[in-house]
Amino acid sequence: MSAPPPTGYTETQYPIVLAHGLFGFDAILGVDYWYKVPETLQKDGATVFLTSVANSNSPEVRGEQLIAEVERVLAITGADKVNLIGHSHGGPTTRYVASVRPDLVASVTSISGVNKGTPVAETLSQWQNGATGFSWLLENLGNTLAGAIDFLSGGGYEQDILASIGSMTFAEADAFNQQHPGGIPATACGEGAYEYQNVRYYSWAGEKPLTNVLDPLEVVTGAASLFFPAGERNDGLVGACASRLGMVIRDDFKMNHLDEVNQTFGIHALTDTDPLTVFRTHANRLKQAGL
Repeated sequence: MSAPPPTGYTETQYPIVLAHGLFGFDAILGVDYWYKVPETLQKDGATVFLTSVANSNSPEVRGEQLIAEVERVLAITGADKVNLIGHSHGGPTTRYVASVRPDLVASVTSISGVNKGTPVAETLSQWQNGATGFSWLLENLGNTLAGAIDFLSGGGYEQDILASIGSMTFAEADAFNQQHPGGIPATACGEGAYEYQNVRYYSWAGEKPLTNVLDPLEVVTGAASLFFPAGERNDGLVGACASRLGMVIRDDFKMNHLDEVNQTFGIHALTDTDPLTVFRTHANRLKQAGL
């Protein structure tokens, strides 16, 4: 039996701040979006904060809300900066914060971030523009769901599902990247600058929409994966190459979009790295980098 890691393995210099994605939350009725992630990191020394912003809106709107959350964390801890970790739409959201307020951010880590758009949003946007009835349905059902999630999680934010989906189309993602270029690769499936405006950039992602038949939410990632061109690696909602940012840890984990945050309730592929191990290892990576 191998020896347990030393105490302080995840003890980063700056607090770790977790930022959720589309339809995300901090906790609802005792269920955490980041299932067992904070506890796992805190166990060996990390200071971790959950944040909650509008679960459906543009990265600019969500980013401004996240700045307020970051300032709250800094006031509580007395730290100078934070390590931001964003999942899915939390990727562009954290990147916005680092771009406009680099003085607050030591690092950004994007977990399957929608950094170069996704065919899922592209197709939904095309359907919305081509059919008034579908647009009405998408807006009303989407905002109703977003509002319910916001109410149950105690957020109190205005929701805009169309702004959220629109921001994840290829054209809008490209426009966003031109304004906030930190860590964005210049090539289709390369790495970006590891550091920009004194902020370090990292990313990782999965590439398997279906990983465990016991996971009831795989119906979502499995169905969404059908929007991708044949042969394009994806986790069900975001393409592996499109997720790349800064130093790419891996983009080929046997994880789907929910596995990456240890959902549903820790059910994941049995033949690949436990998501919690990936988080622990990355916290130690940040520690070793002096972050």
